Amino acid sequence: MQAKEVRKGATVMHQNEIHLVTESVHRTPGNLRAFYQITLKNLKNGRMIQNRYAPDDDLPRVVLDPKQCQFLYHDDEGYHFMDMQSYHTFALKEDILGEKKYYLTENMEIKIDFHEDRPIFPEVPGIVVLKVTDAPPGIKGDSVSNNTKTAMCETGRKINVPLFVNEGDEVKINTETGEYVGRA
Repeated sequence: MQAKEVRKGATVMHQNEIHLVTESVHRTPGNLRAFYQITLKNLKNGRMIQNRYAPDDDLPRVVLDPKQCQFLYHDDEGYHFMDMQSYHTFALKEDILGEKKYYLTENMEIKIDFHEDRPIFPEVPGIVVLKVTDAPPGIKGDSVSNNTKTAMCETGRKINVPLFVNEGDEVKINTETGEYVGRA
Protein backbone atom coordinates (compact mmCIF):
# COMPACT_ATOMS: atom_id res chain seq x y z
CA MET A 1 0.00 0.00 0.00
CA GLN A 2 1.31 3.45 -0.85
CA ALA A 3 1.64 6.22 1.75
CA LYS A 4 -1.15 8.21 0.09
CA GLU A 5 -3.57 5.29 0.75
CA VAL A 6 -2.72 4.91 4.45
CA ARG A 7 -5.55 5.85 6.82
CA LYS A 8 -5.95 6.04 10.59
CA GLY A 9 -6.54 2.58 12.08
CA ALA A 10 -4.56 0.66 9.43
CA THR A 11 -1.85 -1.77 10.50
CA VAL A 12 1.46 -1.68 8.64
CA MET A 13 4.89 -3.28 8.85
CA HIS A 14 7.66 -0.81 9.72
CA GLN A 15 11.23 -1.95 10.51
CA ASN A 16 10.03 -5.58 10.79
CA GLU A 17 7.48 -4.76 13.51
CA ILE A 18 3.71 -4.28 13.32
CA HIS A 19 2.53 -0.70 13.82
CA LEU A 20 -0.92 0.88 14.08
CA VAL A 21 -1.46 4.13 12.17
CA THR A 22 -2.79 6.72 14.64
CA GLU A 23 -2.60 9.73 12.31
CA SER A 24 -1.89 10.45 8.65
CA VAL A 25 -1.57 14.09 7.52
CA HIS A 26 -0.89 15.36 3.99
CA ARG A 27 1.57 18.30 4.06
CA THR A 28 2.56 20.69 1.26
CA PRO A 29 5.20 23.09 2.63
CA GLY A 30 5.86 26.12 0.40
CA ASN A 31 8.07 25.32 -2.58
CA LEU A 32 8.87 21.78 -1.41
CA ARG A 33 7.30 18.53 -2.54
CA ALA A 34 4.25 17.23 -0.75
CA PHE A 35 4.67 14.46 1.80
CA TYR A 36 2.62 12.45 4.29
CA GLN A 37 3.44 12.71 7.97
CA ILE A 38 2.31 9.45 9.52
CA THR A 39 2.25 8.69 13.25
CA LEU A 40 2.74 5.01 14.06
CA LYS A 41 2.22 3.11 17.32
CA ASN A 42 4.30 -0.02 17.83
CA LEU A 43 1.89 -2.79 18.86
CA LYS A 44 4.63 -4.66 20.70
CA ASN A 45 5.92 -1.96 23.04
CA GLY A 46 3.49 0.94 22.57
CA ARG A 47 6.09 3.46 21.37
CA MET A 48 4.92 6.25 19.08
CA ILE A 49 7.00 7.43 16.11
CA GLN A 50 6.43 9.98 13.37
CA ASN A 51 7.78 9.48 9.87
CA ARG A 52 7.57 11.39 6.61
CA TYR A 53 6.77 9.53 3.42
CA ALA A 54 6.56 10.54 -0.22
CA PRO A 55 3.08 9.82 -1.64
CA ASP A 56 4.43 6.85 -3.64
CA ASP A 57 6.47 5.27 -0.80
CA ASP A 58 5.43 1.71 -0.04
CA LEU A 59 4.19 0.67 3.40
CA PRO A 60 3.44 -3.08 3.63
CA ARG A 61 -0.06 -3.62 5.01
CA VAL A 62 -0.53 -6.21 7.75
CA VAL A 63 -3.85 -8.04 7.93
CA LEU A 64 -4.91 -8.89 11.49
CA ASP A 65 -7.47 -11.54 12.31
CA PRO A 66 -9.80 -10.31 15.11
CA LYS A 67 -11.18 -13.00 17.41
CA GLN A 68 -13.65 -12.77 20.27
CA CYS A 69 -11.97 -14.08 23.42
CA GLN A 70 -12.98 -14.52 27.04
CA PHE A 71 -10.68 -13.64 29.95
CA LEU A 72 -10.48 -16.61 32.30
CA TYR A 73 -7.93 -15.92 35.06
CA HIS A 74 -4.47 -14.58 35.93
CA ASP A 75 -1.55 -16.56 37.36
CA ASP A 76 2.28 -16.72 37.17
CA GLU A 77 2.20 -17.71 33.48
CA GLY A 78 0.18 -14.63 32.53
CA TYR A 79 -3.37 -13.70 31.67
CA HIS A 80 -5.35 -16.67 30.33
CA PHE A 81 -7.92 -16.28 27.56
CA MET A 82 -10.17 -18.63 25.59
CA ASP A 83 -11.02 -18.25 21.90
CA MET A 84 -14.83 -18.25 21.81
CA GLN A 85 -15.02 -20.13 18.48
CA SER A 86 -12.38 -22.84 18.81
CA TYR A 87 -12.35 -23.01 22.65
CA HIS A 88 -8.55 -22.94 22.50
CA THR A 89 -6.95 -21.39 25.61
CA PHE A 90 -3.78 -19.28 25.59
CA ALA A 91 -1.89 -16.94 27.91
CA LEU A 92 -0.77 -13.36 27.28
CA LYS A 93 2.17 -11.83 29.11
CA GLU A 94 1.83 -8.55 31.00
CA ASP A 95 4.03 -6.69 28.49
CA ILE A 96 1.50 -7.37 25.69
CA LEU A 97 -1.45 -6.23 27.81
CA GLY A 98 0.23 -3.23 29.44
CA GLU A 99 -2.28 -1.00 31.25
CA LYS A 100 -5.19 -2.98 29.81
CA LYS A 101 -4.65 -5.65 32.47
CA TYR A 102 -6.31 -3.35 35.02
CA TYR A 103 -9.61 -3.45 33.12
CA LEU A 104 -9.98 -7.25 32.83
CA THR A 105 -12.47 -9.07 35.02
CA GLU A 106 -13.19 -12.79 34.98
CA ASN A 107 -15.47 -13.98 32.14
CA MET A 108 -15.15 -10.62 30.34
CA GLU A 109 -15.21 -10.89 26.55
CA ILE A 110 -12.81 -8.76 24.50
CA LYS A 111 -11.53 -8.70 20.94
CA ILE A 112 -7.92 -9.78 20.37
CA ASP A 113 -6.22 -9.24 17.01
CA PHE A 114 -4.06 -12.14 15.81
CA HIS A 115 -1.25 -12.15 13.24
CA GLU A 116 -0.13 -15.54 11.93
CA ASP A 117 -2.00 -17.25 14.81
CA ARG A 118 -0.16 -15.17 17.43
CA PRO A 119 -2.11 -12.77 19.67
CA ILE A 120 -0.81 -9.26 18.95
CA PHE A 121 -3.24 -6.56 20.07
CA PRO A 122 -5.94 -6.91 22.76
CA GLU A 123 -8.78 -4.36 22.62
CA VAL A 124 -10.74 -3.61 25.78
CA PRO A 125 -14.10 -1.76 25.71
CA GLY A 126 -14.04 2.04 25.98
CA ILE A 127 -15.78 1.97 29.38
CA VAL A 128 -15.65 -0.87 31.92
CA VAL A 129 -17.44 -1.40 35.24
CA LEU A 130 -15.24 -2.30 38.21
CA LYS A 131 -16.03 -2.84 41.89
CA VAL A 132 -14.33 -0.59 44.46
CA THR A 133 -12.53 -2.77 47.03
CA ASP A 134 -10.90 -0.07 49.14
CA ALA A 135 -11.93 3.56 49.56
CA PRO A 136 -11.23 5.82 52.55
CA PRO A 137 -14.36 7.46 53.97
CA GLY A 138 -15.26 10.92 52.64
CA ILE A 139 -14.89 13.76 55.15
CA LYS A 140 -18.14 15.57 55.89
CA GLY A 141 -18.19 19.19 54.81
CA ASP A 142 -15.74 18.70 51.92
CA SER A 143 -18.54 18.56 49.37
CA VAL A 144 -18.43 22.29 48.60
CA SER A 145 -15.56 21.93 46.17
CA ASN A 146 -14.94 19.18 43.63
CA ASN A 147 -12.80 17.00 45.91
CA THR A 148 -11.76 13.44 45.12
CA LYS A 149 -10.15 10.56 46.94
CA THR A 150 -8.06 7.63 45.75
CA ALA A 151 -9.88 4.29 45.59
CA MET A 152 -8.64 0.79 44.75
CA CYS A 153 -10.60 -1.33 42.27
CA GLU A 154 -10.94 -5.13 42.21
CA THR A 155 -8.25 -5.42 39.51
CA GLY A 156 -5.64 -3.38 41.39
CA ARG A 157 -6.26 -0.14 39.49
CA LYS A 158 -6.12 3.03 41.60
CA ILE A 159 -8.43 5.82 40.47
CA ASN A 160 -9.59 9.19 41.76
CA VAL A 161 -13.29 9.11 42.64
CA PRO A 162 -15.71 11.61 44.20
CA LEU A 163 -16.06 11.57 47.99
CA PHE A 164 -19.49 9.85 47.89
CA VAL A 165 -18.08 6.62 46.34
CA ASN A 166 -17.71 3.93 49.00
CA GLU A 167 -16.20 0.47 49.27
CA GLY A 168 -18.39 -2.08 47.44
CA ASP A 169 -19.75 0.44 44.89
CA GLU A 170 -19.42 -0.29 41.18
CA VAL A 171 -17.93 2.50 39.08
CA LYS A 172 -17.51 3.14 35.35
CA ILE A 173 -13.96 3.82 34.16
CA ASN A 174 -12.78 5.19 30.80
CA THR A 175 -10.11 2.72 29.63
CA GLU A 176 -8.31 5.25 27.41
CA THR A 177 -7.75 7.83 30.15
CA GLY A 178 -8.09 5.66 33.25
CA GLU A 179 -10.50 8.17 34.80
CA TYR A 180 -13.73 7.78 36.73
CA VAL A 181 -16.83 8.33 34.57
CA GLY A 182 -19.70 7.61 36.94
CA ARG A 183 -21.46 5.05 39.07
CA ALA A 184 -22.67 1.83 37.50
